[in-house]
Amino acid sequence: MAVSDAIQLVTVSVSKDRYGVDQETETTRQVYCKVTSVSRAEFFGGGRNGLNPEFRFEVFAGDYQEEPIVIYHGRRYTVYRTYLVPGTDRLELYVQRKGGTNGPKDAD
Repeated sequence: MAVSDAIQLVTVSVSKDRYGVDQETETTRQVYCKVTSVSRAEFFGGGRNGLNPEFRFEVFAGDYQEEPIVIYHGRRYTVYRTYLVPGTDRLELYVQRKGGTNGPKDAD
C-alpha cells in the first residue's frame, strides 16, 4: 500500500576552498511522493547484485533532477535506480542504505 509523504532530495556540489582542497556542499529540497516497499523480486534481485533495496518513492518526474541522495524520516538513502512509469508523469526512485552516505549525518 502506498503512503503519501515527503522526502528531501540532496544535491552534492564540490568546490575548491582557498587552499585548493575540495569542499562538499549539500543542498536539499523537499518534494512530495508516494512511498512503498520494494517488491520481493526487486529485493532479492538487488541482493544478488550487491544492493540492499529498501523503498520505492514515486515522485513527479519534473521534481527529480538526478539527485543521488534521498532523506526520508531522518535517514539517508542512495538512489540506485530510477524508472519512468510509462504513460504518466511519474518517476520511481529505488533507494538503498549503504556506507558512505549514511553515517553521522543521519538524525538517529
